[in-house]
Amino acid sequence: MAAGPRSLLFVPADNARLLDKAHQKGADAIILDLEDAVPPAAKPAARAGIAEAAARLSGLGLPVLVRINTGWRDIVADLEAAVRPGVSALVVPKVEDAGNLRVIAAMIGEWEAERGLAAGGIGLIPLIESPLGLERLGEIAAQERLIGLALGGEDFSLALGVEPSEAALSLPCRMIALAAAGRGLMAIGLPGSLAEFKDLAAYGATVRLARSFGMTGALCIHPYQIPVVNEAFAPTARDIAWAETVMAAWSDAQSRGVGAVAVEGRMIDRPVAERARAILTRIPR
Repeated sequence: MAAGPRSLLFVPADNARLLDKAHQKGADAIILDLEDAVPPAAKPAARAGIAEAAARLSGLGLPVLVRINTGWRDIVADLEAAVRPGVSALVVPKVEDAGNLRVIAAMIGEWEAERGLAAGGIGLIPLIESPLGLERLGEIAAQERLIGLALGGEDFSLALGVEPSEAALSLPCRMIALAAAGRGLMAIGLPGSLAEFKDLAAYGATVRLARSFGMTGALCIHPYQIPVVNEAFAPTARDIAWAETVMAAWSDAQSRGVGAVAVEGRMIDRPVAERARAILTRIPR
């Protein structure tokens, strides 16, 4: 499982008031949104502000991502604005075709070279938002520049003609978690609605279910969701204590040339030790 941000907060790229306070909300990463949150007439101004917002937020220690639009003319304009210092990745909506991702990756490379940025420094996170995208998940996951896979549950449910629920979204979540784990990518998404921010008990249950599937983080549309996500995707005190005990026993066993050791009545071998090591890498710093 890839380490990465637990909570990724969408902020409309044209909303100066929200952008000014985005770093205070506790999210692990900020997504400057050029797509759904920005009306067509406001997109040029939103693009014009990306460079300054990314520089400021990244300077405060936050990873900054940009969600781009669909449609090639919008994509070109978005890449022109977003391939900048301070932007770590682009979130690509409604991905159904690995070929489109290859073209976008190549275009990013041209801007990186032109602007003196590190080659390959800007990653991609495709949003799987339709049954066709899910059907082609393996090919999509194999593309270059990917740092994660994400589920767009609202649009996926819309494509099915159903509510965004556990019944509709558990299988897509599981498939994305498996595909991401197989390639060392982040797996971002929930088996439920992203729009819930009032009933935080129900929302928390959905987040914990996502974690049990192997998802590594969630997209957030409201600051109320952030602490729930951060807590659910961080290891508990019990997890940490278990992992520390296992790693101490494993280190001792390795020093003695032993391939397995018993801890608290359970056998510990390499896969168990690696799981313990992964838990310790997820402790918030």
